[in-house]
Amino acid sequence: MIQVAPVTLESNGVRLAPLSLAHADGLRAAASDGKLWELRITSVPEPQDVEAYIQRALDMPDRVAFAVLDAASGEVIGSTSYHDILPLVDRVEIGWTWYAKSRQRSHVNTSCKLLLLSHAFDTLGCAVVGWRTDNFNFASQKAIERLGAKKDGVIRHHAVRRDGSIRDTVMYSLLRGEWPEVKMQLEYQLRRHAQD
Repeated sequence: MIQVAPVTLESNGVRLAPLSLAHADGLRAAASDGKLWELRITSVPEPQDVEAYIQRALDMPDRVAFAVLDAASGEVIGSTSYHDILPLVDRVEIGWTWYAKSRQRSHVNTSCKLLLLSHAFDTLGCAVVGWRTDNFNFASQKAIERLGAKKDGVIRHHAVRRDGSIRDTVMYSLLRGEWPEVKMQLEYQLRRHAQD
């Protein structure tokens, strides 16, 4: 049975640190890089709601939230989490993920996923890692599929968006037996990025 606890993970110039209220100003700046809260299909907090966003993340019993930092500068560049943690079936999901607009389409997401998946499978002993996303968040769906995750299906009329509309949720997963090949692919992508 897995036991998920806050931990600091670091590689490829990215550090995942346990999220705390001390990250509020940094998260506010990261969210402001692109006004990400204006996207109706994301969970990015509005500037005035950052402290409440962090506190909600810390209060959720089945969530371990991280601040995503530039390892060299310490700048907060986003946030991600393990959530919907199910110890009895050795399952976690990765989500609540967002990055400052200037860090999107860079090595950051690949590095974060490699860190989180390595920790989940190699350290915690997870049997499966899942993702979920809005049915209209096509960029997120493509990013999850590029990781090698398999689409499990769509839960219709599943969750409320920030604008009050109801979304369908697209579910994905990666099994422990699929992890070695996915790990090799992520490492390959990062090597290619380093050569660019």
